[in-house]
Amino acid sequence: MRVIAEAFERLEERYPHLPELATQGHVRESELRLQKEIKRVRAELKLDIEQVRAEVARTKVDLLKWIVPLMFAQVAAIAALVKLL
Repeated sequence: MRVIAEAFERLEERYPHLPELATQGHVRESELRLQKEIKRVRAELKLDIEQVRAEVARTKVDLLKWIVPLMFAQVAAIAALVKLL
């Protein structure tokens, strides 16, 4: 038992950073967590993009509701001015 303990002590002295090394299992676990996080972020981004597109469409309709009547009013005003001349 003592020989094994001494061997581990020497190993830790020689390689102090050894406990901090990642195993393949650690790397794979991190990779899976990152993939899951990437999917979540992509889903949120897709939802945000869809919301922005819907807002742009609503804004376009609102602008058309104002621009078309204003154009007719402008044409009528120009026609009235032409009659006065």
